[in-house]
Amino acid sequence: MSQISRVLRWALLWPLVAALLYLAAAALGGLVPGAEVEVAPGEGAPVEIGLIAGPIHYDFLLPATPETRAALAFAAEGGVPLDAPEVAHVLVGWGAAGFYTTAGSYGDVTASTVLRAATGDASVLRVEVYAALPEGLDYPRLRLTAGQYSALLAFIAHTRSGPAVEGAGFSQTDAFFEARGRFHLFRTCNTWITDALRAAGHPAGAWTPTPYAVTLSLWWHG
Repeated sequence: MSQISRVLRWALLWPLVAALLYLAAAALGGLVPGAEVEVAPGEGAPVEIGLIAGPIHYDFLLPATPETRAALAFAAEGGVPLDAPEVAHVLVGWGAAGFYTTAGSYGDVTASTVLRAATGDASVLRVEVYAALPEGLDYPRLRLTAGQYSALLAFIAHTRSGPAVEGAGFSQTDAFFEARGRFHLFRTCNTWITDALRAAGHPAGAWTPTPYAVTLSLWWHG
């Protein structure tokens, strides 16, 4: 085999090798415990939260309690009807500004947007509200103490750094807000989920850049 052929072969193989190494490291990162913040139990009843998974992304599903509405009151600035009496759940997620705010389906996302998200992009926080969910909807649930839930809400509220992103949103009940931190291949929407859990004193994996890594973390540390 000529030198040129060997170079071409490795040029074709290295992206696959890099992707496999990334996925393997992500799985391991979901199993290795990350550092947790010590949080006092607090007063009050435990709070159940959910985690909603998409093809590439996890969101928090929070109960629309008075505490939740107060902590996320900024969402009203973006037109999110957080105080509407029929609201029962609040969905919250974090992600790359260009990729996350792209309207429509994943098919609408351009290659340049994906590249910018992988190499470094500004971030946004998304807040959406829902009424009662369909009966039998299956999703992972976690039970937090009152103190842990307050810490989780504080982490989420602190993530927001600025006003609503004008013209961004997928429905009449959601909005995007400027957020802290840069999004990139090693700090994704999914690592934000487990960072938030550990900040609330709940065990979670040290590095979970993919949905599968979050799923492993929930199973292993759950």
